[in-house]
Amino acid sequence: MSVLRGLVEGIRNGGIEVIDLTAPLSEKTPILQLPEPFGNTVPFTLKEISRYDDRGPAWYWNDISTGEHTGTHFDAPVHWVTGRDGEDVSQVPVGRLIAPAVVLDLAAEAGKDPDFLLRVEHVEAWQETHGPLPEGGWLLYRTGWDAYADDPERFLNADGTGPHTPGISAECARWLAEETPIAGVGVETVGTDAGAAHGFDPAFPCHSFLLGAGKYGLTQLRNLDRLPATGAVVVAPPLPILGGSGSPVRVLALVER
Repeated sequence: MSVLRGLVEGIRNGGIEVIDLTAPLSEKTPILQLPEPFGNTVPFTLKEISRYDDRGPAWYWNDISTGEHTGTHFDAPVHWVTGRDGEDVSQVPVGRLIAPAVVLDLAAEAGKDPDFLLRVEHVEAWQETHGPLPEGGWLLYRTGWDAYADDPERFLNADGTGPHTPGISAECARWLAEETPIAGVGVETVGTDAGAAHGFDPAFPCHSFLLGAGKYGLTQLRNLDRLPATGAVVVAPPLPILGGSGSPVRVLALVER
């Protein structure tokens, strides 16, 4: 049996489970809120063109309006100033969009502290148990934050000092970008950086270091609790928007059962 036929048969017979890691996209989808004078993306909107009526008797369709970085989305290197000479979202090699993934589960720690940060020692401890990070693969960082994805206010968790959501320390972001073979990082929060990352040095270090190193980001993932620590394969194809800095994406994971 060929490899591809084996894959299809595995999916059909349940030997390979396909798990959707994507949050549904709607007008209620939480979006990043930047303070003035910075610009903000528009919320997702769906505007009906026709629905089996005099505007189009046999068809239903809509116009959509959204930002590149709304909902579950892909960050390309050009999204950040440090990656300004790197790939736009249409230039990401398609072979990199299907890759192995590992899951680092720190949900218990993030549940106690919304400002919890993944540090180098957490990743090193994980590697002692599970082995090295995958070359050209994804590090998926589970914090349990997807539990709040249907409540935008709780999901963004902002107060007078700014948002409070878990993320990755500046030191760890630099290390992941420069010292590990991963292709990128995936998170459950609104962006790859912690809510308080505007005050880090540098500000927004995941964006700065990872995108600057030609790596990628996936955000607003869910169902990471259904993945094994190692062994999953992630399929994450963004729209090939010419000149685009990112794109909404349907992220799927393949897991052997």
